Amino acid sequence: MQTEIIISGFGGQGALFAGQLLAYCALDLDLHVTWIPSYGPEMRGGTAHCTVIISDDEIGSPLVRDPRAAIVMNLPSLDRYETLVKPGGVLVVNASLVDRQPTRQDITTVMIPATEEAEAIGDRRMGNLVLLGALLELLPVLPPEAVGESLGRHIPAHHRDLLKSNLEAMARGAALASAARRDAVEPEAVSPGAA
Repeated sequence: MQTEIIISGFGGQGALFAGQLLAYCALDLDLHVTWIPSYGPEMRGGTAHCTVIISDDEIGSPLVRDPRAAIVMNLPSLDRYETLVKPGGVLVVNASLVDRQPTRQDITTVMIPATEEAEAIGDRRMGNLVLLGALLELLPVLPPEAVGESLGRHIPAHHRDLLKSNLEAMARGAALASAARRDAVEPEAVSPGAA
């Protein structure tokens, strides 16, 4: 099975790192994977997004055309990517920075206050991992434990002291997504002939 994911936000929010972590984990599990980063000319505050494809089989094209999921960390990302998630897919939204509700009724959407959760842990930069934990709870494309192990193997040396907090951020995101799923209505069924 092939799963396509988009992760997008402002530069400096960690969208690229979250995607790279998924890619590392897929490699660690001997899966096929692509990770393609894209960012604006600004280092912080500009746009940044990445696409990740994870598959049991060889990947024919690295281009994401039919994403099963998206993590959107800001309003411009929601505006750009909400419509691209395929019906039945998952949309994880940073409610801390997005001031509108998504409009799609045919996907599972969760609003996660990632910035506030990260600040409660002690570092607002961990909002990306709060959102990643939420995604993995709703779309179990990779085991969360394996992602945590990959994080431990691939975290830069100058951030090793943050490993425990990063794992806590992912766990908080998963717990919030689980609670949101219990409280949410499932996406509307889409008939096969519907456009």
